[in-house]
Amino acid sequence: MADNGSEVKVFVRIRPTARFAQELIEYLPDGETINIRQRRDCKRDVVNNQLSSWSFRMSGVLRDVSQEDVYNTVAHNVVLGALEGYNGTIMCFGQTGAGKTYTMTGATESYKQRGLIPRAIQQVFSEVENRDSYSFTIHLSYLEIYNETLLDLLSSVRGIRAGSGGLAVVEEARGGVSVKGLSLHPVHNEEEALNLLFEGEMNRVIGSHAMNKNSSRSHCILTIYIESHSRTLSDARYITSKLNLVDLAGSERLGKTGSEGKVQKEAMSINRSLSFLEQTILALGDRRREHVPFRQSKLTHSLRDSLGGNCNTVLVANIYGEAAQIEETLTTLRFASRMKCIKTEPAVNEHIDPVVQMKKLQKEVQQLKQDIAIQNNMSNRIATSYDTLSESQVGEIQEQVQRFLEGSLEEISIVNNRQVKEVFKQFKLSVQQQEQKMRDELSQNNSLAEKPESTPGPIVGKSRGPMGTAGEVEGRGFGVGVATSSQRHIDAQNPGKNRTKKAKENQGGPVKQTDGALRRNSAQAARENMEAPSQDQQAQASPQLSPRAESVMESPPPKEEAFEDFKEEQGSELNRILRENKAVLLERRAHLQELTSSVNATKRRIDQATAALRQSQELRDSQGQFVGSDGNPVLDEAEVTLVLKLGDLKAQYRQAYQDLSGTRAEVSYCQHLVDQCRIRLLTEFESWYSESFLLPEEVQGVLRAGGTIRPGLVPVEKALALEEDEKERFERMRNKMLAESPSAISFYNAHIRTVKRRSSNRSHAGSSRRNSTPANPVKLPSILSVT
Repeated sequence: MADNGSEVKVFVRIRPTARFAQELIEYLPDGETINIRQRRDCKRDVVNNQLSSWSFRMSGVLRDVSQEDVYNTVAHNVVLGALEGYNGTIMCFGQTGAGKTYTMTGATESYKQRGLIPRAIQQVFSEVENRDSYSFTIHLSYLEIYNETLLDLLSSVRGIRAGSGGLAVVEEARGGVSVKGLSLHPVHNEEEALNLLFEGEMNRVIGSHAMNKNSSRSHCILTIYIESHSRTLSDARYITSKLNLVDLAGSERLGKTGSEGKVQKEAMSINRSLSFLEQTILALGDRRREHVPFRQSKLTHSLRDSLGGNCNTVLVANIYGEAAQIEETLTTLRFASRMKCIKTEPAVNEHIDPVVQMKKLQKEVQQLKQDIAIQNNMSNRIATSYDTLSESQVGEIQEQVQRFLEGSLEEISIVNNRQVKEVFKQFKLSVQQQEQKMRDELSQNNSLAEKPESTPGPIVGKSRGPMGTAGEVEGRGFGVGVATSSQRHIDAQNPGKNRTKKAKENQGGPVKQTDGALRRNSAQAARENMEAPSQDQQAQASPQLSPRAESVMESPPPKEEAFEDFKEEQGSELNRILRENKAVLLERRAHLQELTSSVNATKRRIDQATAALRQSQELRDSQGQFVGSDGNPVLDEAEVTLVLKLGDLKAQYRQAYQDLSGTRAEVSYCQHLVDQCRIRLLTEFESWYSESFLLPEEVQGVLRAGGTIRPGLVPVEKALALEEDEKERFERMRNKMLAESPSAISFYNAHIRTVKRRSSNRSHAGSSRRNSTPANPVKLPSILSVT
C-alpha cells in the first residue's frame, strides 16, 4: 500500500473569507504551489534586507472545497491502508480559528458538514461489511493533552471519573508507544463509534477569546485500533493497525487574542508544546542528527509512531487568507514545508496467532508420524504407533508385567517410549498393591492378638433392630459386631417387615403417627370443601354484569396470545409470506453450508496434491533428473498425473468459490426480505392491537364487527386525538429526510443521543445549583385561566 521511505504528505487548506488578500497570497495552476508576499517595513534611514516573498510546494492546496472533497483527497487512502495493516496518522496544524477542528470533526448537527473523523469511521465500517473474507475487531480511544496532562475523554463512558496524572506514555518492546491507563472501547458498528466520538467532544476543554468563540484549549488524539483475521486461509498470521486522528490546538499570539488569566496560561502551554513539536520536526528532517527529542513534551512523545516511524502520515495546514494574519500564515507554511521533509517507513503489522500456530504444529507432528510410518514400511520394520496407548494396549502391558513378576514371561516387548513409561507405571502399581496387602495382613494379625485381652462391651453406636440393637462389637479390632442367636432368628423370619419398618422410621416417624396425620388432613380438607360454596352457587350469588361492564372490567389480552390470533386472521397473508421467505432462506443457508464444505474439501485436496508434488520433486532432485532438449526437466508419469490433477482441482475450486459468492449474496438478500416481512408484520400487529384493545369504548363500538370501519384502518393517534409534541414532529420530519439518505441514520442517531445527554447534564447541573443556593421569594404575575 505504501512504499518504504515515503514522504509525509502535506496539504494546505485556506479558510474561506470575504477579505482574501490576493496581492499577498498566490496559487499556481499546478494546484501544489503557493506563493506568499509580505510588505517590507519601509522606515526612513533603516536598511531592510529581509525576504519579501516565499514559495512553498505542498502535496496539494485546498481552497473553496467541500468537506467530502477534503476527505477524498486527504484521508481516503490512509484509511484504506489502515485496513490493509499500515498505521496511519492524520493531523491538523495551524493558528487558532483557522478551521482545524472543523476539518477534523466538522459540524456535528449537519451530516453534509461532518469532518474527517466521522467520515473515516463511516469508511472503516463500510469496508468491514464489504470484506467478507476477513474478520475484524475494532476498538476506539480518545486522548486529550491539556496543560501537559494526559486525560481520557471516554472515562465517563465506563463510569470512572476522569482524573489528572493517571495516564502515562510508555514505550513498547517493538519500538512503538502506548498510553498506559487509556480506556479502549470495542465498537461493532458506525453508530457506536460516533456515540463515543460525540461523548468525547462533550468532555473536551473549550475556551473563548477574541479570535475564536469556541477555541480548543487542548490537543486531542482519537485512535482507531483495527485487527483482522482471514476467514479463508488457515494461516496463523493476522494484521493489526492504528489510525490516529489528531486535532492540534492552535498557536496564539496574546496580543491578538487578548487572553488573560486561565486562558492565557492555556495559550502559553499550547505554544510551548507546539514549539517542542517544531523542534522535533527539525531534528527528524536533519539526517545528520542522531538524537530526536521526542520526550520534551507529552504531545511529541505520544506522536512518536506518527512522526518518522512505521506510519502513513498526512498533515493538513490550516491558514487564514487575510492580510492581517499573514505572519501566522507564513509560520504555518514553514512548519508544513519542514514536515514534508520527513521520511516515513510504513510496513504491514503482521503477527502470529499462538493458538492457530499451535494447531498448525500439531498438524505437522501428525504428518511427521505418518512419514515415519511410511518409512518403516519401506524399510520392512515393525509398525510403531506413536499415539496415546489405548485401553487394550494398556491391558496387554499390564498382563505382560504380571506374567513377568510371576516368572512365566522372560522379557517384555517394548517398541516405543510410551510403552516404556506404561511398563514402569504398571511396576509401580504392582509394588503399591503389594504394600497395601501387607499392611492389611499386619493390621488383621494385630487385632487377633489383642482379642483375648479385651473385655466385651456394647458398642457406642448400635444398629437399629426389632429390639433396638442388632449386635455388639467383639473386642477392639475391626469387627462389625455379632448379633445374638435370638436376634438373628427374629431378623431371619421377617426380613421384609424389618426393612419396611426401618425405611418408614427413616422417613420421619412411626407408621401410626403418619396414618393419624393423614386422617387429620383428610378431615380438614372435607370441612373446607363443605364450607366453600360451589362455582354455581358463586355465580348465583354474584350480581349479573352487563356486557359493557364486563368489557370495561376485562383487561387487554396478553400480546403473545393476541399475536397468535392476529397471524391466523388479519395478518394471515403476511404470515404466509414470512413463512415462505423463511423456508427459502433456510434452503439457501443449507446450500451455502454445502458449498462451504465443498470449497473447504477442494482446498484440502489441493493442499494434499501440492504436498505430494513437492515431495516427488524433492525425491527427483535428490536422485538426479533427466533434462530434455529444451532444457526443462523431464517429468515422470506420476508427476504429470499430479500436475494435471492439481490443475483440475484449482479449476473446481474457482468455480465452487464463484458459486459460494453468489449463494452468499442470495442468502443476504433472503435475510433482508425476511427482516422486512417481520418488521411489517409486527408493525401492523401493533396498530391492530392498539385499535382493538387500547381505544376508548366509544371508538371500539365503531370498530366492532358490523361497523363501518375495521380495526387496522384508523391510525391510533387519530383515534385517540392525541396532540403530538414538538419532539415527535421533529422525529417524523427527520425520518422523512433520512429516507433520502440512509447512510446518515447512524450519524443523526448519535447526534440525538449527544444532545439528550447534554440537556440532561445541564438540567442536573442547574438543579444542583438551585439546591445549593437559598431560594429568594419571587412575585409571579397572575395567570388567567381560560375555560
